[in-house]
Amino acid sequence: MRANVEIKAILPNPTAAEAIAARLSGTPPERIGQEDIFFHCDGARLKLRILGPERGELIRYERADVAGIRCSRYSIARTSDPALLREILGQTLGITGVVRKTRTVYLVGQTRIHIDQVEGLGNFLELEVVLRPGQTEAEGKAIAQGLLSKFKIEEQQLVGCAYVDLLAHPSGAESHNRPRP
Repeated sequence: MRANVEIKAILPNPTAAEAIAARLSGTPPERIGQEDIFFHCDGARLKLRILGPERGELIRYERADVAGIRCSRYSIARTSDPALLREILGQTLGITGVVRKTRTVYLVGQTRIHIDQVEGLGNFLELEVVLRPGQTEAEGKAIAQGLLSKFKIEEQQLVGCAYVDLLAHPSGAESHNRPRP
């Protein structure tokens, strides 16, 4: 199973964040329309990410719901028939939620910087430091912290849950933004 270190934050000024990400990356971003369909799954999350009619990824991941830098362990299986896979998984497991977003991706070393515009929620910054074999979680957290400081993210902007949770419980979103003891 692969791992990354990630952090998510509410982004009040996506234009400024894109300028910072572009400067750090030095290469043009990739803009991607994504639809994530979440399915019932015990002990983890399971989502089908639809990137187009003939392109999708089934992703299973385990991650603590804490507002801060955290480790995520994941597996990805690519598919050329996401519509059929959605139908099969929906009938078998049941759909728990759907997230639609436009994601702008910048690459900085081993880190993916995501500027997300999430339908029904707004704008977010997400950093994913893809851990290399043998690299420690602490090393990944240090990289994420260094990049996060460049975006001047305040503690109250941090989000500790998945977008699907925020969509399901919009009135409780404030509690997802506070770090847990």
